[in-house]
Amino acid sequence: MNTDFNGGDAGIQGKKDALVSDVKAVVSDADALVKQVIDSTAGEISAARTKIETRLTDARAGLDRAAHAVSDKVHRAADNTRVYVSENPWKAIGVAAAAGLLVALLMRRR
Repeated sequence: MNTDFNGGDAGIQGKKDALVSDVKAVVSDADALVKQVIDSTAGEISAARTKIETRLTDARAGLDRAAHAVSDKVHRAADNTRVYVSENPWKAIGVAAAAGLLVALLMRRR
């Protein structure tokens, strides 16, 4: 599995699809292994197990890369927000007040 999660949103979507495909392949391989266990020799079972372990390792690595990419994006967004609020405190206060007013109006309707 060759997955790089450092692209934009469209790149992440494609990588997520590839990761889902890899996980489905692991499940399919595991299902095939279960079906073959009854009639297989120890060598065939060992080979299938090795293949599944390799796929699982690749899927785990992809999940780790995805988690790091999402974490990096969240940290960058938080940093950018912090900088914006520091540079534009009155705008931030205005936006927060407007959001609070909107929430209050929506809750009042219920």
